[in-house]
Amino acid sequence: MLVLKILLAVAVAVVMFRMGLAVLRMLATPLPEPPPAGELRKVKLQYRCSLCGTEVRMTVATDEAPDPPRHCMDDMELQATEE
Repeated sequence: MLVLKILLAVAVAVVMFRMGLAVLRMLATPLPEPPPAGELRKVKLQYRCSLCGTEVRMTVATDEAPDPPRHCMDDMELQATEE
């Protein structure tokens, strides 16, 4: 019975150690370099935060259908695309 408890404790310690290393590796990974200035695309999108009402207009992005910005820990809602 004592041997089983020791094996379980060692297994839990190994799992926690690996999880800690994974978190440290994620924090140590450098941010990707920004795209060259010529690769930004013009867009006209307007977003609104559903929680507080903050509005944002996006005028340039790295692709034509960018992910919505985050505000109040949630994705903002697309309001309109200006043509």
